[in-house]
Amino acid sequence: MASHTGAERYFETRAAGSPEYRAALEAARSRIAAVDGVVRALDERRRVLGLSKAELARQAGMRPEVVRRLLGAGRANPTLATVISLARVMSLDVTISGPGPADTPSGASGTRRRIA
Repeated sequence: MASHTGAERYFETRAAGSPEYRAALEAARSRIAAVDGVVRALDERRRVLGLSKAELARQAGMRPEVVRRLLGAGRANPTLATVISLARVMSLDVTISGPGPADTPSGASGTRRRIA
């Protein structure tokens, strides 16, 4: 197992003393993992299609540095519009799935919304 960074040790120590902090930490980790999974899937599809990052950017109507940053080794936090644009160029569909029915209550208003 890889050794933990000082920040990771701090987060774990703090989470050990607070259930609320633990829940927030786990939620943040889950969001980060989800974004990482999407970015990895886009980059894998790009490789399978034999597209360079610059060519993918051109086809998506983006600046090459945007795609290089997104699909590079650094942290990525793409907008949904960026994900959809890149996915569309590579003939991928973007869907959201989860447990429960297609109609779910949305927040305090009690109105219903469609989940794509």
